[in-house]
Formats: sequence, C-alpha cells, structure tokens
Amino acid sequence: IKEFFANYFLRMSDVTFDMRFNQMNTHSANAEPWKVTLVDTGEETMTGGRLKRVREHIGNDTFCLTYGDGVSNVDVTKAVEFHKSQGMLATLTAVQPPGRFGAISLGKEQTKIDSFQEKPEGDGAWINGGFFVLEPDVIDYVAGDDTVWEQAPLTKLAQDGQLSAFKHDGFWHPMDTLRDKRRLETMWKEGKAPWKVW
Repeated sequence: IKEFFANYFLRMSDVTFDMRFNQMNTHSANAEPWKVTLVDTGEETMTGGRLKRVREHIGNDTFCLTYGDGVSNVDVTKAVEFHKSQGMLATLTAVQPPGRFGAISLGKEQTKIDSFQEKPEGDGAWINGGFFVLEPDVIDYVAGDDTVWEQAPLTKLAQDGQLSAFKHDGFWHPMDTLRDKRRLETMWKEGKAPWKVW
C-alpha cells in the first residue's frame, strides 16, 4: 500500500524521462488533492487497537473512520454535519444491505410460488455500514491492541448515549466474498460505479 501511494503521483502524471541527463519533467498531473497518512499498526492489532495507535495523527478535530471492505456513496459532508448536530462522540452510518438471493412468495398451499423477485433489497433492518464520524475522545473507549471496535467500544458508546445513526439510503455494498468482488469490478468496468463520487 505504501508503494502504491509513494508512486501515485508518477503513475497519475504525463512525464518525459531524459535518460542522458537523468531528468524527469512532469507535464501534467492528474492526481487527486488528497492527503494520506499510512501507519503500521501491526498485523495482530484489532480494529479498536488500530484506532488507538493512530491517535497522535488525529489531532483534536472531528475525524472519519471506515473499515474499507465495502463501497458506498455516503455524502461525507452531510454525515459530518449530522454528527455535529447530534452532539455525541460517535456517529455510525446505518445502511440497509442489498439482498443476496432471489425471494419467493408462497401461496396458501405453501408449495405454489405466487411471485418471484430477483435479489430484492434487504429485510428492512438497518446495519452498521462501516463508516463513522468520530470525536477524538472515542479513543478513551478503546482498552488496547486486543479491542475490537465493533464490540465493546460501540456497545459502551451506545449505553452512554454517545452513538447516533446517520441513515444512508443511497448505494452501499460490502466486498466480503469473491462474488461481491466480481460484481463490484464489473460495475466499475462498465462505468456504473455509484461510489465514485470524486
């Protein structure tokens, strides 16, 4: 990952290499205006522990956290505004997962199919979409490297009345399986990637 970012500017630029004088001229750069900090938090460190280990890089401002194993078109600006309006330490983005299987409706006999719907939306339950807006004090809820963010810290934040839900009705899709990966890659290749909002 570090090598990707180390070479990102070069990959996104039109350049001329002058081999005789060992020079490189950049003609145009198509790089995004992003500032990225990569921190080695250790292979065995759990999700909460990773958050605790990056504390020094966060500062004292509101910040965002994501798991990175799914894609969405969450409006980050609106999520941050919502978070600040709630006055809580943490805001979780709540999503309704897509259906994975075709659904059938059975008639009275319970053997005759009345209707079929290919991959309907989820059952209506809201789930953790893996994107958060947080205040630095949430790190006090993390005991150490073995802490799983999705367990004790989120449970305690909810018990303390410090966890709000930003409901996202737009696109959200996990990438938990090879099937998910293939579906999302196809969407990207076909130019139908609703999560590409930049």
